[in-house]
Amino acid sequence: MSAITNALTNVIQWIYSLIHNYGWSIVIFTMLIRLVLMPLDISSRKGMRKMSKIQPQLNALQKKYANDKAKLQQKQSELMRKERYNPLSGCLPLLIQMPVLFAMFGAMRAIANKEVVAQVFQFLQGQTPAYEGWLWVKNIWMADSLFASVAPALNSMQMVGHDVWYNAWNAISAADQAVILQNIAQHVPDFQGALDFATADALKASLPSLQAALVQMPAYLEQITPMAGFENINMILFSFKVYEHFNGLLILPVLAGASQLLMTKINPQATGQQPGAEGQQGMGNFMKYFFPLFSVYITLTSNAAFALYWVVSNLIATGMSYFINLYFDQKEKQAAGTRLEEGTVK
Repeated sequence: MSAITNALTNVIQWIYSLIHNYGWSIVIFTMLIRLVLMPLDISSRKGMRKMSKIQPQLNALQKKYANDKAKLQQKQSELMRKERYNPLSGCLPLLIQMPVLFAMFGAMRAIANKEVVAQVFQFLQGQTPAYEGWLWVKNIWMADSLFASVAPALNSMQMVGHDVWYNAWNAISAADQAVILQNIAQHVPDFQGALDFATADALKASLPSLQAALVQMPAYLEQITPMAGFENINMILFSFKVYEHFNGLLILPVLAGASQLLMTKINPQATGQQPGAEGQQGMGNFMKYFFPLFSVYITLTSNAAFALYWVVSNLIATGMSYFINLYFDQKEKQAAGTRLEEGTVK
């Protein structure tokens, strides 16, 4: 998986080197990915449509041979051979695409970690970073949310590997390193005078001093100040705050849920919404709402870069599903018309 993640990261960085905006780089990259995966999408849609077509016959066989599992399996196999349906034709292309999704998440996280650490070091120099924005999102490496500050959150720093910190620290000049160490010493009395990111244990030892100094830097404090009256909003299961310098407007999470719901409407076979047993229909209804809610959750808790990839990928997949279904509908109508003409001639 790391090889795929590294490859995707390099492609995104290459596109960024051409257009100098990560947001639009991700949009272009997503379009390229969907184009490459189009043959798999077509194969998957074709398999799902054929499965939907023979599902009533499969259900009839299940009722007829409910007490004879061997006979049921035999009749199902005969039906699938007759209809030239491969059970893997619908799900296998989707399974092949899953590593790409996970690798893309890893690529977005790798780039985000690098950018977040660079921003932290800028704050520790007493500066406010020049954030990489996209349309309404101020910092694409933080979540598109009113409840997320434009500045990196303290808990996000703990998830960054020591190698990222090490490379970022060595990428800045000795003069800037000296300023950072001086600022940390000024705000953290027991600071030992040096930062060490060579190992995971060294990072664990250095991070508390770094974070303690960060939350006292005026530039950082300004960025994480809650909006008056919205410092602590308590709900039934959770609490949150709205920041003066909020990072986004929740547009990407809303679009993620809406586009996923639209996809289930256009392509109901993908969620198992096929005529069948009550249990199958119940599972289909569950998945119909699970995927949109999961899309909202994953884009709300991820950086806006990955959320943008998710939304653009959903929108492209939805459009492709519509036109692929339209193509197969026309093809089936033509085939039905041809069979009708042949029957009339006979």
